[in-house]
Amino acid sequence: MASLLQQLGLYLFFFVSLSLVSSDSHHHHPLDSLTPSEFQQVQAIVKGSNPDSSHNITFQYVGLDEPEKPTLLSWLSNPNSTTPPQPRRAFVITRLHGQTHEIIVDLSSQSVISDKVYTGQGYPLLTIEEQVAASELPLTYPPFLASIKRRKLKLSDVVCSTFSVGWFGEEKSRRILKILCFYTDGTVNLYMRPIEGVSIVVDLDEMKIIEYHDRSTVPVPEAEGTEYRLSKQKPPFGPHLHGVSAMQPNGPGFKISGHNIRWANWDFHVSFDARAGLIISLASIYDLEKHKFRRVLYKGYLSELFVPYMDPTEDWYYKTFFDLGEFGFGFCTVPLQPSADCPSNAVFMDGYYAGQDGKPVKVSNAFCIFEQEAGRIMWRHTELAIPGENIREVRPEISLVVRMVATVGNYDYVLDWEFKPSGSIKVGVGLTGILEVKGVSYTHTSQIKEDVYGTLLAHNTIGVNHDHFLTYHLDLDVDGYANSFVKANLETKRVKDNISPRKSYWTVVSETAKTESDAKVQLRSKPVELIVVNPNKKTKLGNYVGYRLIPGSLSSPLLSDDDYPQIRGAFTKYDVWVTPYNKSEKWAGGLYMDQSRGDDTLAIWSQRNREIENKDIVLWYTMGFHHVPCQEDFPVMPILSGGFELRPTNFFDRNPVLKTKPPRQEQWSNCTTKS
Repeated sequence: MASLLQQLGLYLFFFVSLSLVSSDSHHHHPLDSLTPSEFQQVQAIVKGSNPDSSHNITFQYVGLDEPEKPTLLSWLSNPNSTTPPQPRRAFVITRLHGQTHEIIVDLSSQSVISDKVYTGQGYPLLTIEEQVAASELPLTYPPFLASIKRRKLKLSDVVCSTFSVGWFGEEKSRRILKILCFYTDGTVNLYMRPIEGVSIVVDLDEMKIIEYHDRSTVPVPEAEGTEYRLSKQKPPFGPHLHGVSAMQPNGPGFKISGHNIRWANWDFHVSFDARAGLIISLASIYDLEKHKFRRVLYKGYLSELFVPYMDPTEDWYYKTFFDLGEFGFGFCTVPLQPSADCPSNAVFMDGYYAGQDGKPVKVSNAFCIFEQEAGRIMWRHTELAIPGENIREVRPEISLVVRMVATVGNYDYVLDWEFKPSGSIKVGVGLTGILEVKGVSYTHTSQIKEDVYGTLLAHNTIGVNHDHFLTYHLDLDVDGYANSFVKANLETKRVKDNISPRKSYWTVVSETAKTESDAKVQLRSKPVELIVVNPNKKTKLGNYVGYRLIPGSLSSPLLSDDDYPQIRGAFTKYDVWVTPYNKSEKWAGGLYMDQSRGDDTLAIWSQRNREIENKDIVLWYTMGFHHVPCQEDFPVMPILSGGFELRPTNFFDRNPVLKTKPPRQEQWSNCTTKS
């Protein structure tokens, strides 16, 4: 039986891999990611426009310059149109002679439409190549070699890594990184063996060390117990787990055409971006009673990830990272491992981004798509109140998941978009990987007499307290682009006039946000249901059609408003913001996040207090985690999960999966079912 299942699993994996390859020949959808050949075109066009300096140009970001939304919606309304809404264009950010250039490239005319020098605050994405080059500089720098020798460490086992420096009120700043180093003797878990006290500053434009400090010497945490590779583990092993296979003898239940995915009653588009990673667009659901697809989500993606650490000391205070705007989730996307990161029935898609030289870089298996059952129930009811009847109706739930993983230094982030036949979209986030730790002299908590800003996890090892704030850009188009944001407040009422033995109840008092300031929400302040409605469409019973946000992990920032990291991350002050659609407002922390000053964030845009009632609006939702490390997080952290849900609320006239038939159960030899 086991061998049969393994053979079927291999066959299905081969089948779904081939089915994806065959879809590459489709024509471009206007929202498709740039292709490898298009990246090459962009590189040639940009370098051709600067022939005297082409060898000095670095490509910091290259992405699709998508059509204006009204233009694309007009094109989508004509399904027979074969002409794209606009020629394919790319938005490019380069560095040349110490300046940042914003360039628009028209791929059809093979020309540069515009080339503007950016003169504001902040710098573009850090490329992988320049980070690698910077991290190698200490290994030949004499003062660093002396520090390593003084600590009696082997230089061959030293690995260095890059850290963004933030902004702390400086009037002027160079484009710099800090370099910290780690010791790998006896382990590959470098982040658990920091070389404390040594910090290095590198000027990226000159690619040289401009500052060096060796402030203190503390023991390097020991290697014992830090290995996480299975091949290095010793008995006893456990707990023992039995394998579970996901088998689909008829193949996957979804179809992929180019980057468009159709499954059950859902139809949506996927794409890949160097900064955002996975992007979901044009998600529509088929209404069985109205006999048509109805739009739910125009575009959704992770816009920023703010990770401030809570150690204010000299060697740690600057560790306040904005992972998407500084390092890029697309740059950090890692290949998914079949049957481990994704089940055996998954289909994989590759992603591409432009390297520092402008050439395409392939990320194999950048994301996967798979159907998931996992024993969950879609709906059920048992009725025992009718004499002589025993009624039981159950529908197992099957959903479709799109997944990607980004490894940003020590942390691994698992991002899921899960589509349910009931109309819900669940967005899942998993945090795992290695903690950022600080080397100390302590080996037992009894020795600690001061604030160490974290938890003692092992000898000489403090796991530092920190936060994760994930801000999602959710351009909901609920049955059309003109929407409103409704706060349905749950308010306690007293029973009056002795009409009931009850003393109180709660009721819903709804208010429609008219401007951006009306829509800002701190979810811990009071109970509220948050609904995006289409005020121009109602159900047969007269309710406005809508979609509701069901929040997940609620952790508000605890930094003071005047703290520099919080000024830059002011978009996390509220859990929910609502803005009118603006093509340029993509990144909650601003376009130029590295060393930004908080002058181009979601919080700044919203100060205009624009009208949002019955408009094309974007909902921004921030989910957060306060992470107080514990010993179970050592040496590698079990996944910490969170998420949120977008759920239909009077969108349908009744339960949209009422008539869903249970999937046919497959019977395998030597498998029995007891009734």
